[in-house]
Amino acid sequence: MRALTDTELLALWERGLPRRPIDRAILILGAAFPETPYDALADWPLGRRNQAIAELHGTCFGYGVHGWTSCPECGEKLEFELDRRMFASGSGEIASDEPIVVGERAFRLPNSRDLASIASCADPRQAVVRLVENCLLGSRDSVDWSIRELDEIGERMAQRDTMAETRLSLGCPSCAHAWEESLDIATFVWEEIEAKAKLVLIQIHFLASAYGWAESQILSLSANRRARYLEMIRG
Repeated sequence: MRALTDTELLALWERGLPRRPIDRAILILGAAFPETPYDALADWPLGRRNQAIAELHGTCFGYGVHGWTSCPECGEKLEFELDRRMFASGSGEIASDEPIVVGERAFRLPNSRDLASIASCADPRQAVVRLVENCLLGSRDSVDWSIRELDEIGERMAQRDTMAETRLSLGCPSCAHAWEESLDIATFVWEEIEAKAKLVLIQIHFLASAYGWAESQILSLSANRRARYLEMIRG
């Protein structure tokens, strides 16, 4: 997987601005796998999607994953750093396509389309039921799902696709509160893309103002050469 050029990164950012987070995740995948149709990427299990996005992050931004959050107990801001390779390796393998059998029913793993279908659900239980029914293979007869059944299906899916969700164990140094928080890999990487795109636009603005160069001319310069020109402008 190759790193995106600044031109490609700006185009990706611009296309993703009006989109929902789920759609942005597929755009990021499309940038990493330009030969693969978007419809096919949307069918990838969530773990495979997250693993590929983490790989692209490592290629474009390096291995370190830096972020921050707030303690839910006292509000203290906490900074954390993770090794991107931990996400990229996952369980070491892409989740199997074999159906997940629970009782007499079989299920596939959830994908981005399934997340999109429950994005507007205000009721958590309704969202879980819709997700499970989306993944149900075979008969689509109406089922009165019990909490126990839903929990077991969710647990089996999580065991099969370990990269589908990343949970962080955090502790506050101020109040000693400990908690778990979910890290959305796609949203995190999108924020990195957005920050880099805005930085590149600032560079273009200064260089165009100082030298009268077109955007395409500035983007054709290497990052190191752009930095040297910016130093001379400031100096």
